[in-house]
Amino acid sequence: MRHYSSIDRLIQSFDQGLRSLVPGATSAHRQNPAQDSQSDLSVKEARHVAGLMRVNHSGEVCAQALYHGQASTAKLPNVRKEMEQAAVEEQDHLAWCEDRLKELDSIPSLLNPMWYGLSYVMGAAAGIAGDKYSLGFVAETERQVSAHLEDHLRQLPQKDERSRKILEQMNEDELHHRDTAIGAGGVDLPLPVRLTMTGISKLMTKTSYYI
Repeated sequence: MRHYSSIDRLIQSFDQGLRSLVPGATSAHRQNPAQDSQSDLSVKEARHVAGLMRVNHSGEVCAQALYHGQASTAKLPNVRKEMEQAAVEEQDHLAWCEDRLKELDSIPSLLNPMWYGLSYVMGAAAGIAGDKYSLGFVAETERQVSAHLEDHLRQLPQKDERSRKILEQMNEDELHHRDTAIGAGGVDLPLPVRLTMTGISKLMTKTSYYI
């Protein structure tokens, strides 16, 4: 097994960041769940759905950064591998959301670089705190992401099967990641940490919908 130097890992982190932030740089490994679905939206509905998908895309950018940050500071090799694998699976979500935004003639949030940087720092800090807290951070993150997805599913127009299929598969994956993190030894985070994560999530949601 190759051992990477600090410079190697720095280059990897930079490459991962670019792939998460540059449109078209990430490809899905799985088939888009909306491939065989239809969507018939009015201009107003399409604008609202684009806002929702922009929020979800930003959420996936944050997820990438969290996993990358945690992998960079995880102490146990198996935990680091778990974080890296989860980031790969989340790439599908990133690509699917980006595809849907293109279909809706819209673009990702312009604030994504800021969200990526903030999330990377939070992920790295969680990794430094210890693997059980790092895994607990994953579980709490995925719980909050799932709550957002379920809310967005309720807001989608009935005729928008394409967005619905994407969000349903994303939610299934997020819940799986949450359960995996808990099963691997993740612990509940202190209340102040959970409240801080919720506050940042709300700020991201409200701004990325428009910008």
